[in-house]
Formats: sequence, C-alpha cells, structure tokens
Amino acid sequence: VNLLGLVSAALVVACFTFKGGRETLQICVDSLAEGAKNALPVGIACAIVGIVIGTLTLTGIASTFIGWIISIGEDNLFLSLVLTMVTCLVLGMGIPTIPNYIITSSLAGPALLELGVPLLVSHMFVFYFGIMADLTPPVALAAFAAAPMARESGLKIGIQATKLAIAGFVVPFMAVYTPALMLQDAGPIAAQFGYPVEVGYIVAKACMGIVLWGAAAVGFLVTRMAWWERLVAFAAGVLLVAAVPLTDEAGWVLALAWIGWHCFRARQASVRT
Repeated sequence: VNLLGLVSAALVVACFTFKGGRETLQICVDSLAEGAKNALPVGIACAIVGIVIGTLTLTGIASTFIGWIISIGEDNLFLSLVLTMVTCLVLGMGIPTIPNYIITSSLAGPALLELGVPLLVSHMFVFYFGIMADLTPPVALAAFAAAPMARESGLKIGIQATKLAIAGFVVPFMAVYTPALMLQDAGPIAAQFGYPVEVGYIVAKACMGIVLWGAAAVGFLVTRMAWWERLVAFAAGVLLVAAVPLTDEAGWVLALAWIGWHCFRARQASVRT
C-alpha cells in the first residue's frame, strides 16, 4: 500500500513538471466527480431493491405466494409459470449472480418441482428470470449502469432492452413444455426418430420462435414490417411455442409462408428503388 501511494504521488508530481500534465490531472479529477455522480442512480436502485427483498422475506409474503402458485398450477400450469416468472423478476432485482440463484431456487424452485417440472428445468427457469431482472423495469440495474455512458434515462434504456429481449422470455417456457431443449426427458419424437433428432428439432423450433417474436417486437426482419406482418409473426411464434397437437405444423407453415412473403416484398421494394 505504501509503495502504491509513493508511485501515485510520484505520478502526480511528474504531471506538474511535464507538458500537458496539469490538464491530465484535471481530467482525472473531473472523471472521479463524474463517476461519483453517475453512481448515485445505481446506488439508489440497490437501496430500493434491498427494501423490496427484505419485505418479501421477513414478512413471509414470498412463501405465501409460492403456495398460491402451487395451488394455481394444479389446474393451469401456464398461469403458474407466469406468476413464477413475475416472482423471480422481483426477487432477482439488483442481486449478483450467485445470491440470485440461491434466492430464486430456494423460494420459487420448489413450486415448479411440486408441479412436475424436471429438476434442472425448474432451476434454470427461475435462475433465467432472476437474471433477466437486470434489464426489466422498474429497477433494471444493468440499464441504469449503462445510462451514464449512453447519456440517456435508465428507465428508457430498460424499456428498450426489454423490448429487444422480449423473445428471450419465451425460451424458459419452451423448456418447461419440451424438456428436451435442456437435454432432459425424451418426447414422442425421440421414441420414433431418436433422441438427437428430437433435440435438434426442438432447438430449431426455439430459434425460429425467437426470430419470429423478435421481429414482431422490433418491427423489422429484412425490411420494415407492416402492423399485420407483426401480428402474423407473433401468431406463428405462439403456435411454435404451444405444446398442443398440430400447433407445430401450423406454426411452421405460417412462419415459412410469412418469411417467404416478407422476403419477396422486400426484394420487390428494392427493385422499384
């Protein structure tokens, strides 16, 4: 520590003796002040997160809410997954990765296990959405940390980040309904064609769903999309995600037909210009 202090003092003295050194010291002082000013929103967000997490754990609201999720999931698994997602987004606000996993897996993970979701899938589901809390308003700690660099409102960046990542919210739901996405339980495709074929098909379906939902959220694929094209892309993505008979076939047909039409329209527009 003493050696580091001596080196720092020597550098400061050297800055006074060399040309441009005083300007360098002024830049360092200004950067320290700017860094402290930009750290205030992040610190406030962390303080608010501590209040929220403390309230949930000390009052027992989280445990009560998990009981509700289990009771609802007995009749409607999808609704219980949505409630679990919301719970993990709240519990994961502003928390580092390892504590994030410990909190979400201990509070929300057992609820999904009670509903028959495989162990690995249930833990990845809650951990995934716990991490997504970093870009989800109102806290969006990652967005607030990036706000000073972009010189923009942290809330506005968080909303835009959520919009861009909206397709990513679909992947954990697909993993629950088709565990082969995480190399877990084999489905009917594996029984007929083999497990590698099923895993490859599920991965391809997940990628196509992400493309469709991302295009629908952003409004652009090859070229700018009309409002009805965004609705068609969203509907095709929903059909691919839904684990109901014949929805995969309908989703693939609608997705490929829409992509073909969209690429044709984009080529026609480029020819006219």
